[in-house]
Amino acid sequence: MQRIGEALSRFTHRYVPDSFIFAILLTLVVYAMGLVFTDRGPYQLVLDWYGGFWNLLAFGMQMTLILVTGYALANTAVVRRGLQRLADWPRAPRQAVALVAFVTGALGLINYGLSLVAGALLALEVGRSCARRGIKVHFPLLVAAGYIGLMIWHGGLSGSAPLTVNTPGHFLEQQMGLLPLTETLFRPFNIIVALVLLFLSPWIMARMHPADGEEVAMPPALAGSSGNGAAAAAEPPLASGGPAGQLTLAERLENSRVLVGLVVVAGVVSIVSAFAQKGIAALDINMVIFIFLVLGLLLHGTPIRYAQAVADGVRSASGVILQFPFYAGIMGIMTSSGLVAVIANWFVAISTPLTFPFWIFVSAALVNLAVPSGGGQWAVQGPIVIQAAQALNLDLGKAVMAVAFGDELTNMIQPFWALPLLGMTGLRAGQILGYTAVVMLAAFVVMSVGLVLLP
Repeated sequence: MQRIGEALSRFTHRYVPDSFIFAILLTLVVYAMGLVFTDRGPYQLVLDWYGGFWNLLAFGMQMTLILVTGYALANTAVVRRGLQRLADWPRAPRQAVALVAFVTGALGLINYGLSLVAGALLALEVGRSCARRGIKVHFPLLVAAGYIGLMIWHGGLSGSAPLTVNTPGHFLEQQMGLLPLTETLFRPFNIIVALVLLFLSPWIMARMHPADGEEVAMPPALAGSSGNGAAAAAEPPLASGGPAGQLTLAERLENSRVLVGLVVVAGVVSIVSAFAQKGIAALDINMVIFIFLVLGLLLHGTPIRYAQAVADGVRSASGVILQFPFYAGIMGIMTSSGLVAVIANWFVAISTPLTFPFWIFVSAALVNLAVPSGGGQWAVQGPIVIQAAQALNLDLGKAVMAVAFGDELTNMIQPFWALPLLGMTGLRAGQILGYTAVVMLAAFVVMSVGLVLLP
């Protein structure tokens, strides 16, 4: 299994370009399919592409904010101190790897942005703690463990597809209406799959730790550092531009805990009121973003600290910001030309009620290699899946989660979401994807069984 993972790692390192290139290539593929399988001409398809290009601006903003607010929350002093305490727990290399994988997976079920950043910070802190205590841990494997949350996240509380279809005004509402979370995230099959992966993944990662003498040590520059740029930026010192060290009015406002307190109180009132009125149905994508924004403000304490943490997070969301209009353009071609109906009929032709979720899952895993954003993938694949499911009169909730499972599965061989992690740890994608690919193979079996056999 380890050799298979290393082979997959070499392949992705050599042949997987930047995800923006994939967005362009996928646009060209869909355009060519429109020419072949529909009656639209070249000029009409270009107009279809531009006609859809701006249709996902609101959705793209939601995806950006869910990543950025999670990033800002992970970069609070409280979270970092908690990670530092956790880092001293392991007493052996395998324990260190398993700890990082489990914590990262658990955080992934809460928020994928939080998992991404906290996973990187925890891998760094565990590596430093082990170095101080003379525990020889394989650093690339430790960092790979910090990426495991991205294989579980879409079945959790920040899952783009299930939260989107539970949000009023979503782009498929006229076609399918609203789908409550009791039909997606809180179904038995999803809960069981999430829990199995949460405990199985750390065990697999730990078993891959190399023998003594074969470890790759943490770089001395990282091992001797007490922090990193992103973390330090979350707590800037109080500026002092006035005479004799006095704070100016602008600086007092920037560092005012009263302003943050007012926003937090208003936010808590809004959250409590929403859940009191709607119950669990209040947990749509906007509510998740809002909860993390309020928590981030509370834990950062001042407006300027939170603003700077968000600024750092926006860098990690640059791919989402750039690529979502292209995903919207792809959706414009598919819906306006009728290509979405053509592809949906292909799935209907090869599927039975039992196998339909499995084939959607497999197709989503492949599409994720070209469309690494979960929200972007739902924008491209959602119309096809829902139309096919309705044609077969099948369970829409399981169809949505089949896309979610496929999207998260191949993150383990897709380096797009690993970029913040790799940037903070100084590693290359090829150094970690071999290990995560092995976990992916086991997860494929677990997810397949969950979709086909569990209720």
